[in-house]
Amino acid sequence: MKRLRELVQRGPKHTIELPAWLERLLSVGIVTKDAQIARRQRCVNVAAFAMAANALSHFVILGSYDFADLIVINSYNLLIVILALLIPRLHRYGENAAAFALIALILVGHSFVVWALGRSSDLHVYFTLAGAMLLLLGVQNFRLFLGLFSLWLIALIAALKIAPVNGFVLPDDTTLRHMLSTHAMINTIIINAAMLFYALTALHRAEVDLQDQYERSEALIDTVMPSSIALRLKSGREARIADAIETLSVLFGDLVGFSSAAHDLPPESVVEFLDSLMRNFDALAEAHGVEKIKTIGDCYMAAAGFHGDPVEGAVAIGRLALAMIDAIKHQAPLAGRKLGMRIGLHCGKATAGIIGDMRFSYDVWGDAVNIASRMESQGLPDRIQVSDAYRQLTNHAFIFEERGAADFKGVGTIKTFFLVAAQAQSNTKTAA
Repeated sequence: MKRLRELVQRGPKHTIELPAWLERLLSVGIVTKDAQIARRQRCVNVAAFAMAANALSHFVILGSYDFADLIVINSYNLLIVILALLIPRLHRYGENAAAFALIALILVGHSFVVWALGRSSDLHVYFTLAGAMLLLLGVQNFRLFLGLFSLWLIALIAALKIAPVNGFVLPDDTTLRHMLSTHAMINTIIINAAMLFYALTALHRAEVDLQDQYERSEALIDTVMPSSIALRLKSGREARIADAIETLSVLFGDLVGFSSAAHDLPPESVVEFLDSLMRNFDALAEAHGVEKIKTIGDCYMAAAGFHGDPVEGAVAIGRLALAMIDAIKHQAPLAGRKLGMRIGLHCGKATAGIIGDMRFSYDVWGDAVNIASRMESQGLPDRIQVSDAYRQLTNHAFIFEERGAADFKGVGTIKTFFLVAAQAQSNTKTAA
């Protein structure tokens, strides 16, 4: 399982990065905070700048070829350059305002130049870029796209069937038309490649960001509840998650002397100490197959036996308790004071489920929880106090020391024991 802390603190995943100046250029005029609309509007800017570059290249080539006789076409190309560069300023008037203006400009303007220079110049090839309108409008506006696409298709068919072969500008200049045909074919390939590259780059970024957010949300859910419960929650098949558990083993652990030691310390020192200790406990719980339920201040609550053999869960939580006692002995002092820990264990009936809407949590209730809490609160520092029910369930796995009967408020008199060591550890010491 990926740690939520690692996912939150890690940097962004590697994606295809465009130069910063180009990113700023492609975002000109965009004021929306909606990421999806902004992506479409950047595609509009890409298309507008591509149109301006295409018109400028035609202006340069035709101006060099015969500026005076092609003054009408040169003026047209210069006008298109200016209008295309102004397109991004229209984003502020609506999410599709610039897209509509650009599509209309290309449709009307290019129809004019095709009729002016004739279909022998092959300039109508630019109409084949009509599919790129979907990138500008978005698939959610597919009906609008189909309508505009139909207009472009009609314009293309009209150019092929009705437009004059050589047009009305220098109709006898075949060299000019061969040059225009070659230039149009090359520019169409370049524009198509540029639009696809940017669209796929934006898609790749969106996919990477989505995967990153998915991993974070998955880690967050797995952090606040057991993985089996998380799967049930995400399935959406259960309106309410509530389980009755016949034998659940519950652990409560509380630091001894923490409040007085932390009283005059700065917040960052207190948090650093608790964070280090609780992360250590979390790792131990995961290693022993025990589910952490929650922390309440300096109190740690865990449980085992939600599924499968209850004896196995009880043994696992006993081993965790021993490991926690060992861990607190090796923990750095707080304000120069070495802290101890009281731990209480009990096993019994419990109810588990998810409650709440805001910051909901997975929790457990019942005798197993109440008595385990009493075992901890009336225990001794650096000792693991357990109930007789827990001792009977795990007598084969641990060595216990009898403490005696005690009266617990709301529960009654219970015979209690201290969990001392695992059987294997005790046998090893005896043999030595």
